Amino acid sequence: MTSTLELAGQVGADIIGLRRALHQVPEYDLDLPKTQRLILDALEGLPLEITLGKELSSVTAVLRGGRGPGPAVLLRGDMDALPVTERVDVPYVSQHPGLMHACGHDLHVAGLVGAAKILCALQAELAGDVVFMFQPGEETSGGAPIMMREGLLDIAGRRVDSAYCLHVQSAGDPLGVWNSKAGPLMAAADQLHVRVVGQGAHGSEPFRGKDPIPVACEMVGALQTLVTRQFDVFDPVVLTVGRIAGGTKENIIPDDAFFDATVRTFSAETRAKVQQATTQLVEGMAAAHGLVAEVDYRIGYPVTVNDPAEYEFARDTIVDLFGPARFRERPNAECGAEDMSFVLEQVPGAYVNLSACNAPNPDTAPDNHSPLAHFDDSVLPDAAALLAELALRRLSRG
Repeated sequence: MTSTLELAGQVGADIIGLRRALHQVPEYDLDLPKTQRLILDALEGLPLEITLGKELSSVTAVLRGGRGPGPAVLLRGDMDALPVTERVDVPYVSQHPGLMHACGHDLHVAGLVGAAKILCALQAELAGDVVFMFQPGEETSGGAPIMMREGLLDIAGRRVDSAYCLHVQSAGDPLGVWNSKAGPLMAAADQLHVRVVGQGAHGSEPFRGKDPIPVACEMVGALQTLVTRQFDVFDPVVLTVGRIAGGTKENIIPDDAFFDATVRTFSAETRAKVQQATTQLVEGMAAAHGLVAEVDYRIGYPVTVNDPAEYEFARDTIVDLFGPARFRERPNAECGAEDMSFVLEQVPGAYVNLSACNAPNPDTAPDNHSPLAHFDDSVLPDAAALLAELALRRLSRG
């Protein structure tokens, strides 16, 4: 049997070309018609059962293994870009002003197409089915749960048994190095929106009103104290107020003031506690000043958790394919969030990172989401080979 690495080498030029075509037409959120068309063109002629999303421009493809029926494995690649103006000087620079594949999702799509081509070539050897998940909206609306509502996890005719995906990085590790860890890998991400309701007055006579601005400022500081005094440092919370607003002129006390925060947590217990504690704090502080706090706490992406056994399987597969020098075990989780977490809540699986950094010093290279983020697409054959190998080995395991 031809190896996945050999087959990856054979499709390498095609998937690099696909990545560069995708890079020129970045699209945002859930409606990605040009991206979807490029994916469908790249998959044309392969023995795949293809389903298109109803609420979003997703593509789901099922490959029936020649030695099935057996387990079903899901491989995922996200498709969407970011509202960033690209400042990388490459021939395939974004042709959509104000949009850029600054997080490397164009590489994810191309790598998943490569895996599909490899596994189609090995179809007779597959002891089960493979589901290829091309997903919009990771950066914004959360395309994964929408695809799940549309039947993603059961599209092979039964629930998928395992799920795997990779994410490229433009900084942090030398080119071609993989990294991941067991257990929580990325944070849950929620939003805290607060309106402090007071009573307007002239700035020269604050006693005639109820000034919401100093109360809002006190709340911002008190929330940081709450994090350090009510939560275990070994089950961390990151709370950042990214917006605060109120008033129209220096001598007018406004009726209200606003602030918005992102809240990152790494366990379900702490996530629930922080929602209750932050709401109680701001409401109590407002009441102490004779004001009212209107709190809108919005639940976002859950914690991304690598199943320990699936993580070990993915790590061992990476080491077998590429050698131990190409893998680094992360000591800590990261505070970014990811909607693959919804899939991994339902299906055991593993999420791994791959460095596509082409800078001499990975520690100072522009990171993902930067307008200067530059991804070296020479890693694509390795990305395709790993995804294919994970599916092949997992199906063989039964």
